[in-house]
Amino acid sequence: MNNDIESVLLDEAEIASIVKDLGKKISEDYKDKNLLLVCVLKGSVCFMADLMRAIDIPCHIDFVSSKSYGSTTVSNNAPDIKAKFTYEDISQFDILLVEDIFDSGRTLQEMTKLIRAVGPRSLACCSLLDKPDRRDKNVTMELDYVGKQIPNAFVVGYGLDFNEKYRNLPYVGILKECVYR
Repeated sequence: MNNDIESVLLDEAEIASIVKDLGKKISEDYKDKNLLLVCVLKGSVCFMADLMRAIDIPCHIDFVSSKSYGSTTVSNNAPDIKAKFTYEDISQFDILLVEDIFDSGRTLQEMTKLIRAVGPRSLACCSLLDKPDRRDKNVTMELDYVGKQIPNAFVVGYGLDFNEKYRNLPYVGILKECVYR
């Protein structure tokens, strides 16, 4: 797998530092709230696991599923979102949606609409990575918490994949173009 990586964008130490900083900020902002972290599967699972350990206030967790890439490197126009919360009453929670990468923005924008429709007390979004050069011009939402802005390159590792591979890399790396072309 490592041979398929053009370069390492974020190493393990940088990821750990970003997660620690985000955890501290989120802990401060939600200290008097009923925090529910909602992980966007599958790409955010590594980030979510580390982030919830970096948060030093009580929190609940839940998961939603989304698929927007398939076997390509370009996000499609109609993300497949499955949002069914394990909690019956979402209105008691301050939801923080945890995403791996804010790319085109279409998936996160649609997901926030679906979640707002079930009536949480509040809703905010946190993404490890932000790729503003890829943002769809019709996406109007902004992130509340951002780990790091990155260039327009196809990245894998630390939960991010290509064809369900590379998620287990402990770093975020740029995938060689010859691998996905």
